Amino acid sequence: MNSKQTKKYKSTGKRTLFDEQDTVVKLTELGNPLERVSQVIDFELFRNKLEAKMLNHDKRNNAGAKPFDVVMMFKIMILQRYYNLSDHQIEYQIQDRLSFKKFLGLESGDKVPDEKTVWAFRERITNAGLVEELFDLFVHYLEQKGLIANEGQMIDASFVPAPRQRNTRHENEKIKKGEGKDLWNDNPHKKSHKDIDARWAKKGNETYYGYKNSAKTDSKSKLIKKFTVTDAAIHDSNMMETVFDKSDTNQPCYGDSAYTGPDQRDVMKRYNMKDMTCEKGSRNNPLTETQKENNREKSKIRARVEHVFGFMEQSMNGLLVRTIGLRRATTAIGLINLTYNLFRYEQLIR
Repeated sequence: MNSKQTKKYKSTGKRTLFDEQDTVVKLTELGNPLERVSQVIDFELFRNKLEAKMLNHDKRNNAGAKPFDVVMMFKIMILQRYYNLSDHQIEYQIQDRLSFKKFLGLESGDKVPDEKTVWAFRERITNAGLVEELFDLFVHYLEQKGLIANEGQMIDASFVPAPRQRNTRHENEKIKKGEGKDLWNDNPHKKSHKDIDARWAKKGNETYYGYKNSAKTDSKSKLIKKFTVTDAAIHDSNMMETVFDKSDTNQPCYGDSAYTGPDQRDVMKRYNMKDMTCEKGSRNNPLTETQKENNREKSKIRARVEHVFGFMEQSMNGLLVRTIGLRRATTAIGLINLTYNLFRYEQLIR
């Protein structure tokens, strides 16, 4: 660009000692969600449980490389789920983005975990079955804060897509029969990339492949209280048995017509819950006008659970897992639910 051209446009400025500080201030003014969450949540809450399960307590000396701080690594898991980033992308974005560094407590010259380290940390969380414990820990924290009202529970499920598999018809038949473990034994590398737990499902005119996130959500606060992960083919109604417990006693239960049926009524009866699920008509037994009006009233509350999955789809860039197998999918989806609760808590406080 010549001198005549430069006179046409505003100067881009010069580098100063306060550039980083000015950038942080500008991010705050624009609305930095990571900063807002950090202001209301002390992530040290998770340290004891993380260190108990993630550190090697059998080491006889301090030889060898020191691990990255477990709370920082856990916060990387949260970043991944909030922004829906792969392991490679999260390494790049931490290097590139000041807001990520500030959230993690890193300075510009600090070493950043590479993608293999991120993958290994998540694998250890998976093998330790730790995601459910971390989720329950934060739910207990929310209950202590009085944010879970327990004045009604909403239940719903959402499909979580997984990478689609290219299998032969014979291979798919064996997978459906639960014999997938017998396949590809002559090619271990190929087998490690095959998901024999995910399933196909159809809803309306849409076809899905992957898993299902079934969540029980507090009707007032819209905080997720409990969840379960299954393959996509499991019907929603089968999940009531796994998500309801004694803490739901004497509460209304809100759900769509998928949760009606004798087995579901038995679960509600066991905990003395008031059945507020939407009624379902049939070809020879259509709903009356009174039943339709009752469904509309119930749906005003039941529809609040759609806000939960809507936040995941829009603000968290979609429900998606890039993992192989139900165990890893449970960790990924559990982290999605925990991340939602963290950001929902910030909204409630704000």
